[in-house]
Parts: sequence; C-alpha cells; structure tokens
Amino acid sequence: MSRHQPVGGSVRPGWEAVRDAFAHGQAHDPGAAQLAVHHRGRLVVDLWSEGPATRAGTRFGPESVSVLMSVSKGLTAVCAHLLSQRGTLDLHAPVARYWPRFAAGGKADTTVADLLAHRAGLPAFTDEAGGVRLPGLLDAEARVRALAAMRPVWEPGTAFLYHPLTQGHLIGEVVRRVTGASIGAFLAREVAAPLGLDLWIGLPQREERRFVPQSAVRPAPTPGQVAAAIGRLGLAPDDRLATALGASAAELTAATEAFGTRRGRAAEFPAAGGIGNARSLSRLYAALIGPVGGVRLLSDAAVDRARAPHTDHLPPPAPLHRLDGPDRSRFGLGFELPRPGNPLLGEGSFGHAGAGGRLGMAHPESGLAVGYVCTAMSWDPAAGPDPRWTGWTAAVRQAAGVTGTG
Repeated sequence: MSRHQPVGGSVRPGWEAVRDAFAHGQAHDPGAAQLAVHHRGRLVVDLWSEGPATRAGTRFGPESVSVLMSVSKGLTAVCAHLLSQRGTLDLHAPVARYWPRFAAGGKADTTVADLLAHRAGLPAFTDEAGGVRLPGLLDAEARVRALAAMRPVWEPGTAFLYHPLTQGHLIGEVVRRVTGASIGAFLAREVAAPLGLDLWIGLPQREERRFVPQSAVRPAPTPGQVAAAIGRLGLAPDDRLATALGASAAELTAATEAFGTRRGRAAEFPAAGGIGNARSLSRLYAALIGPVGGVRLLSDAAVDRARAPHTDHLPPPAPLHRLDGPDRSRFGLGFELPRPGNPLLGEGSFGHAGAGGRLGMAHPESGLAVGYVCTAMSWDPAAGPDPRWTGWTAAVRQAAGVTGTG
C-alpha cells in the first residue's frame, strides 16, 4: 500500500476482510476516501484513508465532508418517498397536479414517477448548444421556470435516459410545492435532524471548515470531444436530442466547477450538489430498511415501491438503440438497481452512485447499508464498477452472508 494512504478507523469482529479490501482498493488512489457499513442498524465498519494533504494542509478524516455528486439523487428520492408514505404525494399522479405550469409543452400527463425514473424527456436545462453556464446554472428559480416551459425531447414515459442534473430540480420543485419548504430544508428537518446526519443539500457556512474539495483525475471533455461522442451515437448535430446531450455535458462541467466554490456549495443543487460523509450515508440507508437509534424512515412497503424496476421495459430514446443491452443502467423510483456488470450489494439492493466513485446503498434482505465517499474523481462509469469498490463490496456481501450477485 502507498505510504501516503494510511487507513484509520475500526471494524467489528467478522468484518476484518472489509478493512483489508478497502485498504487494497485505496492503495493507489490519489485522493482520500471513507467507507461505512451498517448491518441491521449497527455500525460495523467505519474506515477512512487520509490521502494527501489538501488545502492549507487539511487532511481528510472521519468527520470530513465532501461533494456527493449523483449520490445526491438518493437523498431527493428519500424525500419523495417520505411524502408518498405520508399520503401527501402520489408518485403516479401528473406532476401538474402539484406544479400547474409544468403542464406546458406537452407535459400534462408526465407523472412524478416519470421524473424519478428518468423517463421525463428533460435531460438538460435547455436543448440549445452549449447549455446553461455559470452563474445562470445556480439560479434555481430560473432553472425551474425553464423546465416548466420546456417541450420534452421525447414523449414522457416512452423511453429512459439518465437526467444528470435536471432530475434534482424537478423533484425538488415537487417537494417544495407539496411542503412549502425547499428540498434542502425538508431534508434537514425530516431526515438529517432525526438521525443526526451530516448530510446537506446546501452546505451551511458553519460546516465549511469540515469540507474537503474533490479533484479531477482527468480533464473535462472539450465541446469538440462531446460533439464527436454524440455523433458516434448516430445523431445529427441539429437533432434536439443531440443538442440536449451536448447541453447536459456542458452543464455537468459547469456544476462540477461550481461545487469548488462557496456559492456552489451553499446553493441547493439537488441532483449532484449534496454534501456529506460516509457514516451519514450508511446511517441514512440503514434507516430506510430498519430502525436506527429508534428511527426508521420508510416502511417495508415503501422500500419495495422504491426498488421495483421502472425502466427495464423501456428503450433509450430513438435512435440510441446501441445504448440498449443487458448491462445498461436500471432504475426504480429514484434509485439505481443492480445489473450484471454492477451487482451493488446483490439482488434486491438499491441506492445511487455518484460521478467519480461515491456510493450509497442498502440491501433489505441482509440488513446491509453502505456509504462510500471519495475525493478523487477517478471512476469512469463506462468502464464498469469502480475498481476501488469491487473488493470491499464483495467482502461486505460475504461478511453478511449474501449469496449471489444479482
């Protein structure tokens, strides 16, 4: 193991192999990481690798927090399912029931479930080449108005394609319409406070001292590289789907840049701007599937609704048929589901990964919940599961007696 990557923390008896696998996975990681595992509501793994010193000599430790990227989508999904469980939000109702202006542009029949399952046909904040750049990307009211007015790129509910950034604003606005609170405020009051979590959508100023920034291992793709990749998908440059994909890529680059600033971290950017640590992610997912400190967030029935497949029957929007196949992403209502090349914690598990390698997930049948947070943006989803994960996810499954890989 690299000398600059000492592993701190502890594991309970029977979980020692997880520590060894985590250490092996972090040995050549240029950044730092945390791994936490709960089993049947009890913290059994609590580890971190310090990584190299960051700004002003700060080191990454167990109390540090960092950007979660798309792991944040799991936080937004939890908020929606809580409201559904309470009877104040019907996930299969039209979005326009709660947000009347959303009916514009042919979206009157788009459901909340379509938003959660990336079926809404709104993969970017605009379908104009170049997308929305800073500082406009952080103008949440403008982004919500734009989404309400947009015409979908495909007929909602008929195809599935990941919405990298827009999904958070879409779900966030529904939550705001139902509760009167922003999704960051709702998460803080109804989820983080009862469980004592260090998880935020919108980082408070008082917590800035604990924040450790992420670092890119490779440069962001240039507009030319993005255009070439879209062309290889068989899309004409002026196709609305092509321009939306180009806009989405530009917006993701701008958002990642924003999270390196105080303004970006303070903003509520629900799809990718959540901030927290592994302990809190693991504790959150543990509380979805069972009691933790006397608190349980979702019932068994709500968990089953959340993890039921909702995209397996849908193709990608035409003409992206080459993206179809047995190893493509699978989604329930707001959560990623296992697939052959990425088994998560086994069949029945659900959660969400994030750009660069973050991960939060649970496996109800075994009582497992996991949180992994890293600072080096080294994971390439196109290449399969993060190599830093594969050893410890297998060790976690083995320690908990999970058979098969899903």
